[in-house]
Amino acid sequence: MQKFTKPENLNGAELIVELANKGVVVKEIYDFSDGTIGFETDNKLAASAVVAAHNGTTVAPEPTIEDKLASIGLNLADLKTALGL
Repeated sequence: MQKFTKPENLNGAELIVELANKGVVVKEIYDFSDGTIGFETDNKLAASAVVAAHNGTTVAPEPTIEDKLASIGLNLADLKTALGL
């Protein structure tokens, strides 16, 4: 098991794909909850470069109706009034 500094924005599934693209096959990544991650690899040098460059994506949550209304300066009560409800 090799240990690496945990990337700030870790996305394990993406990291596994990024590692595979560089020829480093990893089945599972372990987060040790101490600022490090680990996985089995024979190529620590290549894996280190991939882990250091990793910046996992995060998907923004779908905005609620209240969020959408607020983006145009309205709230739910304003919408109900406008619709005559």
